[in-house]
Amino acid sequence: MTDAAVPTHCPYCALQCGMSLRPTADEPGVEVVERADFPVNRGALCGKGRTAPAVLSSRVRLTEPLVRRSPDGPLEPAGWDEALGAVAAGLARTRAEHGPDAVGVFGGGGLTNEKAYTLGKFARVVLGTSQIDYNGRFCMSSAAAAHQRAFGLDRGLPFPLADIPRTGCVILVGSNLAETMPPALRHLTELRENGGTLIVVDPRRTRTAEQADLHLAPRPGTDLALALGLLHLVVAQGRTDEEFVRERTAGWPEARAAAMAHWPEHVERVTGVPVPQLREAVRMFCDAPTGMVLTARGPEQQSKGTDTVGAWINFCLATGRAGRPLSGYGCLTGQGNGQGGREHGQKADQLPGYRKLTDPAAREHVARVWGVDPDALPGPGRSAYELLDALGGEVRSLLLMGSNPVVSAPRAAHIEGRLRSLDFLAVADVVLSETAALADVVLPVAQWAEETGTTTSLEGRVLLRRRALSPPAGVRSDLQVLNGLAGLLGHEKGFPADPEEVFEELRRASEGGPADYSGITYRRIAAEDGVFWPCPAEGHPGTPRLFLDRFATDDGRARFVPVVHRPAAEETDTEYPVLLTTGRVVSQYQSGAQTRRVDELNAAATGPFVELHPRLAERLGVAEGDRLAVVSRRGRAVAPARITTAIRADTVFMPFHWPGEGRANNLTNPALDPTSRMPEFKVCAVRVERVGG
Repeated sequence: MTDAAVPTHCPYCALQCGMSLRPTADEPGVEVVERADFPVNRGALCGKGRTAPAVLSSRVRLTEPLVRRSPDGPLEPAGWDEALGAVAAGLARTRAEHGPDAVGVFGGGGLTNEKAYTLGKFARVVLGTSQIDYNGRFCMSSAAAAHQRAFGLDRGLPFPLADIPRTGCVILVGSNLAETMPPALRHLTELRENGGTLIVVDPRRTRTAEQADLHLAPRPGTDLALALGLLHLVVAQGRTDEEFVRERTAGWPEARAAAMAHWPEHVERVTGVPVPQLREAVRMFCDAPTGMVLTARGPEQQSKGTDTVGAWINFCLATGRAGRPLSGYGCLTGQGNGQGGREHGQKADQLPGYRKLTDPAAREHVARVWGVDPDALPGPGRSAYELLDALGGEVRSLLLMGSNPVVSAPRAAHIEGRLRSLDFLAVADVVLSETAALADVVLPVAQWAEETGTTTSLEGRVLLRRRALSPPAGVRSDLQVLNGLAGLLGHEKGFPADPEEVFEELRRASEGGPADYSGITYRRIAAEDGVFWPCPAEGHPGTPRLFLDRFATDDGRARFVPVVHRPAAEETDTEYPVLLTTGRVVSQYQSGAQTRRVDELNAAATGPFVELHPRLAERLGVAEGDRLAVVSRRGRAVAPARITTAIRADTVFMPFHWPGEGRANNLTNPALDPTSRMPEFKVCAVRVERVGG
């Protein structure tokens, strides 16, 4: 480590904010300083990013391997040879006794591109298993599927964030950007300062909705009807961009006919959004010369999430707001490398470069880079929830890296039970998460500041995180872990521990694929502050803006997809009369495995709560701070009441960061979208009761 500050990026969300790490004499050895030159955040950081070094401290992290030496015994400190040997033996034993698909691999959207690539290769080449997926399936898989259907290519944003302040109108659907990605809020603030308008769609009046020119508050689970109602009005008012539709799209007559079944008064009854607000939203969007629709987990984490995003894409296409400067549909990716994490092979149905595992040409290309027979590569496996649900049954052993499904998975108590039923569980993580605490072997791995690697932000910008200090003596990187395990399982070559060497192979594996990184190098990323994919050659400038000349379909036309509204998988009834929706708070991140170990963040967000409207509170006889039990068909969670008019009277909200009795995902519904296999986190039926009567 040098005395100079090392430029790098935040370890948390997909903004991947620029920061620098400056050495200090005190533990953990570095502090965050602003890095004003990075265009996404221009020096601004949220509390999570600013306090990120706190998790580097040996007081809160794992610093040596842990092994459970008897089935009912505790986790005990062990050396690396013993720990890796136990993992290799456990995986090999299951493979020998039950076949390769009895071994599962579960990854994370926070893993670097190099780690995601190597994990996918390890699963398919070393273990020979098809059973690999990752928690990014819970993030933006519905948007990814809709992107593919409409545009032929999935990249979260087809334009840089810097374009947002320059457009005319933004519709932000199901995103509380002010709390989930605070530095990005400045782009919406600048949009309004420049004369643009902001429409926010959210059942809660969040901090983000407070910034809007128009707030639409639909009933949870009705976003699809809302989008179709707006498209109906576009057609009825003659505001379709007929030239764009004719020249650059296909499938409009069928999509138009489907939308016309959703007349405004019907949509008002379904969504609760008044017709005048529907008309005003169409007026604001269509009067602006350019416009964007941005979605996040709200409309995506539904059993009809792909169709819901598809309806918003149809709305953009019909109004000519796609494939043009300062216009388009985009998805706000959540996890730090949620984009790159699914592009390079840790998703059940994909190979590096966003190639399809079922495509013979893709299999041949990747197999050639890996030096294996294409026929030896397994086919697609189970999606994330289906894989977790199969644990202890058809899947008997699991290697898990960078995820905490005991807190983050839907129907979490059930998934915890499935993890406990495994023959063997190995977890590689920075901290002893709730999932790691169940493992037979826990491997302590390095953090973002202690290793070099690339991530791909929500813009499709490939970035370089640089090593700023050495990890503790008992800690290894994930790449070193996979290198060691591969060697013990008979593959001494092909799994380098050096991240740049891995990236060079990733470049070859992605060459010619939809997510082509072959022209991107560490040197270029450092010199250019990131490179946008696709970038098919070193002389290529990268692609900040997609689809301006043609869409990525065979004929270059975007595809309308006809969709119709359907109810949520679980609607309210007399036994469960209230809707639950879940989300995040500003001071915690995802399952909270890391942020819950930072004192400053815990002081700002002390624990779970149940947000409910005063009318519902009065009906239940509830006062502020009373302990409430929220009960669904899957389980129960208990947390104090937080009474506010910022939520609909038929809905309650819980954040999902905490384990224990306040674990919100005890309640959530694992009903899956038929295309994306995304669980329906965002809406389920519950009843609410005062604890103790």
